[in-house]
Amino acid sequence: MPENQEEKLAIYKRRLPYWRLSGAIYFVTWRLHPTQSELKPDERKIVASTLKHFDGERYDLLAYVVMHNHVHALVWPVDNCGLQDIIHSWKSFTANRLQREFGRRNSLWQDEYFDRIVRNKKEFLEKARYILNNPWKTWPEIKGISMGWF
Repeated sequence: MPENQEEKLAIYKRRLPYWRLSGAIYFVTWRLHPTQSELKPDERKIVASTLKHFDGERYDLLAYVVMHNHVHALVWPVDNCGLQDIIHSWKSFTANRLQREFGRRNSLWQDEYFDRIVRNKKEFLEKARYILNNPWKTWPEIKGISMGWF
């Protein structure tokens, strides 16, 4: 976080509470809707491509993984780009594209998502390791993984 940036904390609530801190890095997770089948490798590639699309413009994407039923990302919103707007665009774009190209129907993603402000370097490294190790737990053979570290 830039040292010269004034910290501003905002808290709001839907079903889950959300904390927003200007200049913060966030660990974000969202899941497939329970009625959806697992994401196939080609679908995961589309989700990963979407995450990377505005990297360096609206946010810095620091690490991510697209799993068969959820997504994790470490993201640093840029300037006035709100985290909720970034996540909404990721979920909306991918849902529409996967419905169009793969015939998925109804809600693709669960409505809510989980995010956490990364508080220090130790926590950042912990979350990054978690993201990068997550596929190994599910797929020891590591086939068709969409993940990255920048």
